[in-house]
Amino acid sequence: MAGHSKWANIKHRKGAQDAKRGKIFTKLIKEITVAAKIGGGDLEANARLRTAVDKAKGSNMPKDTIERAIKKGCGDLDGVNYEEGTFEGYGPGGVAVIVEFMTDNRTRTVADVRHIFNKHNGSLGVNGSVAFLFDRKGLISFDTEQDFDALFETALEAGAEDVKDEGDAYEIITDPADFMEVRDALAAKGLQWQTAEVTMIPQTMVGLEGKQAEQMLKMMDKLEDNDDVQNVYANFDISDEEIARIME
Repeated sequence: MAGHSKWANIKHRKGAQDAKRGKIFTKLIKEITVAAKIGGGDLEANARLRTAVDKAKGSNMPKDTIERAIKKGCGDLDGVNYEEGTFEGYGPGGVAVIVEFMTDNRTRTVADVRHIFNKHNGSLGVNGSVAFLFDRKGLISFDTEQDFDALFETALEAGAEDVKDEGDAYEIITDPADFMEVRDALAAKGLQWQTAEVTMIPQTMVGLEGKQAEQMLKMMDKLEDNDDVQNVYANFDISDEEIARIME
C-alpha cells in the first residue's frame, strides 16, 4: 500500500467519511470561500476554486451551499474572514506531520493543535522543521478496474510525472501546475478517479507498530476532527496486519 495513501485507505476501511460528513462539509465550505476570496469566483480562471468545488460535488454537497460559499468569498454575502497556514511537528516514533489549517481564531487553533500533539506523544515544531521531507504534488488515484494502459498513455501525454501500479490502486503523480490539465485529459477519456487533489507526498516513511501505531492513528483522527484543520499529512507506515489488529 502506498505510504501517502495509507491514511486515506484506513479512513475508508473505518467508514470515517460518512460518519463525519458534516465536518467534511464545513472544511470544504471554508476552502471554497477562501479560494474564491483569493482568486475570484470564476471556476475556469481559478484552479483552486474549481478543485474545491469538484471535491464538494464529489461529497454530494448541495449546489446552493456551494454557491453561497463562493458568494461569501467574493464578498457578495457576509462571511467570516479566515486565516490559513500550516503547523509542522512530530508524532509518535518521530513521524513527520504537517497540518494545514483555516481559522478565524489562530490562538484557539494553536492551543487545540498543540494539545492534540502533546496528548498523543507528539510535539509541535517550528516552520520548516519537517516540510523538507515532503513534496507537493498532484495525486490522482484510480481503482484497479480501470484500464491501466489507457491511464498510462493519457496521463503521460498530458504531462504527468509518473504513473504507478500500487497493487490496490493506480496512482498518477503530477507537478501541481500540471494537475488540472492532466485531470481534465483523463476526464475527457471517460476515466473515473477515486481521488484527485494536490497533496503532500512524503519522501521517506517511518514504520510504526504497537502502541506508537495506535497513538498515531488516534492523533490523525483527532487532528482531522478539529474544525480548523483542513488537511493532515504524515509519513507513517503501518502494516495491514497491524491496522487490522488496532481496528478490532
